[in-house]
Amino acid sequence: MIGASFDSTKTPLHDLLARADGGKLQLPDFQRGWVWDDDRIRSLLASVSVSFPIGAVMLLETGGEHVRFKPRPLAGTHVRLRHMAPETLILDGQQRLTSLYQALMAEVAVETKDAKGKPIRRWYYLDMKKAVTNEDDREDALLSVPEDRQVKAFGGEITLDVTTPEREHAADLFPVNRIFDSADWRQAYSEHWNFDRDKMRLFNEFEREVIKRFEQYQMPVIELKKETPKEAVCLVFERVNTGGVALNVFELLTASFAAEDFQLRDDWNVREQHLKGQHPVLRNLQSDDFLQAISLLVTQARRREAQAAGTSADKAPGISCKRKDILKLEVADWRTWAERVEAGFVRAARFLYGQKIFKARDLPYRTQLVPLAAVFVDLGKDGETEGARQKIARWYWCGVLGELYGGAIESRFARDLPEVVAMVREAAAEPITIQESSFQANRLLTLRTRNSSAYKGLYALLMRDGGRDFRTGEAIEAQTFFDDKVDIHHIFPEKWCKAANINPGTYNSVINKTALAARTNRQIGGRAPSKYLPAIEKAAGVGTERMDEILRSHCISPAELRADRFWEFYAARAEELLQRIESATGKAITREPDLFRAGVVAEAYDEGPEEWDAEEPLEEAVS
Repeated sequence: MIGASFDSTKTPLHDLLARADGGKLQLPDFQRGWVWDDDRIRSLLASVSVSFPIGAVMLLETGGEHVRFKPRPLAGTHVRLRHMAPETLILDGQQRLTSLYQALMAEVAVETKDAKGKPIRRWYYLDMKKAVTNEDDREDALLSVPEDRQVKAFGGEITLDVTTPEREHAADLFPVNRIFDSADWRQAYSEHWNFDRDKMRLFNEFEREVIKRFEQYQMPVIELKKETPKEAVCLVFERVNTGGVALNVFELLTASFAAEDFQLRDDWNVREQHLKGQHPVLRNLQSDDFLQAISLLVTQARRREAQAAGTSADKAPGISCKRKDILKLEVADWRTWAERVEAGFVRAARFLYGQKIFKARDLPYRTQLVPLAAVFVDLGKDGETEGARQKIARWYWCGVLGELYGGAIESRFARDLPEVVAMVREAAAEPITIQESSFQANRLLTLRTRNSSAYKGLYALLMRDGGRDFRTGEAIEAQTFFDDKVDIHHIFPEKWCKAANINPGTYNSVINKTALAARTNRQIGGRAPSKYLPAIEKAAGVGTERMDEILRSHCISPAELRADRFWEFYAARAEELLQRIESATGKAITREPDLFRAGVVAEAYDEGPEEWDAEEPLEEAVS
């Protein structure tokens, strides 16, 4: 239980900063450098100066068996701390404590940035007169001074110069980095003014109203004990962290592996560049996807080892890629599996190209890449045959068209790996994903945008199963896909449909769309099919019979299209698409009589706000 493994208390701000200054309080390596801007630092200092709350910080006690992170001292601390072992690590509050440390304790200017994000260095001062007379707007008393301690007007004229302590004294400006060590500055200030009573009174009031508040300021601190498991550290941090860089499983493992001198991020960056650079369909692949695939294979290997040693199936460790299992991965696991998993994703990409899915934008589910890559790794050469490809393809399309990978899917991944492998090797029945997959005929009417995996899936299926470009008659392969800028376009153009008073929800359905090259789409323009088909035939030197063959490759009835009979075309194409889905999934689809008839479609599926695909280019008119 997390509740039994932490303490909650209040700690003096000075104590926290002193611990950081001595190296006892540091950052874990997953906390990347992140700089607050100048205005935010001034606001933070102002809040402390009037005892306003600035939020709690969360710390983690070091020395535990579950969590070992490579530490990193706070920015601005002495370089000698790099080799010191801390007692606690900052999980939440890095930006606040780093900003406060640099402003209040450091002997160098604070690293910050201006309103435009440009890096700058600043010293902070408190105007003592303003500070004691206007507590309601303490920020007005806080000055941000450039690194050279001179404030200049636009023309270069110096309007403030605090380059020496004497000039600080003369201007009644107290340097914020002397807050916790003010005695010597006060003495010099008093001597500068020859112990003037008014100046002595001013400093006494400033000390009481400002300095003491810094000295007595208490910060709420939640400290996780060293017994806290790594999963809990990740979970708690995600829930309390509202700024900076969000912590994820990869960040935690990066810090954990760094404690064993393995730079996970560097290794992953090389693999990521290779995968994404050579395979456009993998452009959206994430580090956590890669870790999930490794976790599936590691836990499966452990399960097999346990069963080989005589452990019964119900007592053997389970296959899993949940966060808690990923966080148990060790450097040795990465070294053993990373190369193979990278190769598994490459094979997954090549498989997808065979299914005519070429770009990450058109990938129905990024998540399904995880079990797909793991399956190819586990199958090895057994996954290279045509028979294996057909079985994997059936499982893949059941997942896509059954829309089964959009929610919490870690448990499905864990079933997919052994079940798909067993199916390919003819050692078991159909995987659960195939058994659970189903497609309702009326779903065709609501597939209108790339937000739907089945929408993108049907687009790819039409190309996979022989769809040819209207103009060139070529099958759509990777080269032509990119060279010809193939995309999803209307068959009955939008302009024509509007003129025919067809509802947008109807004509934007996937039933009225197919894969076409950009140039072909421009030739179509907004004209009726009876007009654009003869024009395409003439321009391309294609006969009517050949053009009809091309249309059929897209599940289009040539007779209905040529006669501009939208509803007859609509019903016929819907039936053809359902047959394509049945062929891809091996699952029968129940039909509803007259489902795609004009009145039924308009009344049942065209009500309510329409969802548009902003990525899809509109048809361009042709003169």
